[in-house]
Amino acid sequence: MLQRLRHAEIMRRVRLSGATSVRDLASQLGVSPSTIRRDLEVLDRDGTLRRVRGGALLAADPDTDRPFAEVAAVDEQDKEAVAARAAQLVNDGEVLLLDIGTTTMRLARWLRRRRVTVVTSSLAVLDVLRADTEVELLLLGGMVRRPYHSLVGVLTEAALSQVVADRVFLGVSGVRPDGQLVDTTLAEVPLKRAMIAAAGQVVLLADRHKFPGTGALRVCGPEDVDVIVTNEGADEATLRTCAAAGAEVLLA
Repeated sequence: MLQRLRHAEIMRRVRLSGATSVRDLASQLGVSPSTIRRDLEVLDRDGTLRRVRGGALLAADPDTDRPFAEVAAVDEQDKEAVAARAAQLVNDGEVLLLDIGTTTMRLARWLRRRRVTVVTSSLAVLDVLRADTEVELLLLGGMVRRPYHSLVGVLTEAALSQVVADRVFLGVSGVRPDGQLVDTTLAEVPLKRAMIAAAGQVVLLADRHKFPGTGALRVCGPEDVDVIVTNEGADEATLRTCAAAGAEVLLA
């Protein structure tokens, strides 16, 4: 079994049970315990799970207690400017993946009455576009994560594997000085990675306060991002690092 598939299966089993052992995983996946130990070390470094003696635990999600409305009220003008600029990238007829988040919710408002297809796991985006007959709206399935108005889990990831999109508009908790995109929310990171894989172009929506930013979980590297939309005042050194990796930087 390929490492990528093995990692996905390990995480599926950890999410279902909350914990698992090296011995059980080796038996279930048909590989050696040493291979599983190496896999767990990689996943632990990514922050996807927590490596413990003899196995692994589901990592804590530090963002579950912060309600969506509280996050939406922070840096509203900057987020609105980013969303408006991002909407200018969209052409009629495109298939768009919208990540969860308060800035993508604002982008959805700018997409009203546009002839586009929007695919999302965000219930906030659903609320914005549900009555718009011009927008073709596809909602990914999954488990409802109520505090952040989103759908998560293996069903969401499985649905994403069937999607081919022109662009994904991605949100993250921050961008490190070395250009790494990071997040704080365990349940969302695998979905962000799946959205990146499903889209022809990756557009990061991140207001200026996220440059540089922090987060325990790596989403992707700057080389995986095609366009960054942010504000004047974002950390210039971080932006230069991203641009050097190939990302086009647009300032709102």
